Amino acid sequence: MSSEHSVTPVDPESGEAEHTTPKRAGFKYKLGRMIAAPLARVVYRPRIEGRENVPLSGAVILASNHLSFIDSMAIPVAAPRPVHFLAKSSYFEGTGFKGALSRQFFTSVGAIPVRRGAGQAALDALDQQRQLLEQDLAVALYPEGTRSTDGRLYKGRTGVAFLALQTGAPVVPVGLIGTDKVMPVGAKMPSTSERVTVRFGTPIDVSKHGPATSGKARRLATDEIMAAIHALSGQELAGVYNEPPAQTPIEKIKQAFPHERR
Repeated sequence: MSSEHSVTPVDPESGEAEHTTPKRAGFKYKLGRMIAAPLARVVYRPRIEGRENVPLSGAVILASNHLSFIDSMAIPVAAPRPVHFLAKSSYFEGTGFKGALSRQFFTSVGAIPVRRGAGQAALDALDQQRQLLEQDLAVALYPEGTRSTDGRLYKGRTGVAFLALQTGAPVVPVGLIGTDKVMPVGAKMPSTSERVTVRFGTPIDVSKHGPATSGKARRLATDEIMAAIHALSGQELAGVYNEPPAQTPIEKIKQAFPHERR
């Protein structure tokens, strides 16, 4: 199947996608991948382990820890097939030469624009990711929902497991090591003195946990995926969700009581 797509993959917990049918990235994507991936391997010399664990065809979800802005570049560069992920829509909306360069770059690495948000927007984004998987594409997602700023691995949200249970797509856990050193929060350019390790784990079939409609199945599948990511990344476990401090009384109540983070 060609790499043109008409959907938007998303950070299932906090991403909002514009509800449009995704267009398959055609020539620009293929050309960009042919140029960007080999160049990045030469410049940054990533250590890549377990590439053979990524199916070369069919729908697949790459579920990774999230340490840095460049995680969404490291995974497509290391993977043996095109991988699609969400990026902020602002990266595609700039004007002039700089805006055109940004659009071209993110398109070339398989990014799909989304607007940040929650609620229905996050559910719409999950639906768009489902459409991508139904086209037998590979999508990269972060079960933590957002970057870890302290290097710990946070509790996984259930969006990834929901997609896997709903579509039957296998989940390949990914452990990223060192991306936070190559490009720390606030850095404008990645460092070339540090090296990244990308580890692809054995594919996980989460169907044994039950149907996508079961909250228990989603939670058990999520915990299995996060345990596999932890085994690959070796991070300290945070034991809590990675979410911003509550700003309103309603948000404080919601965070205090158990509820499904998707």
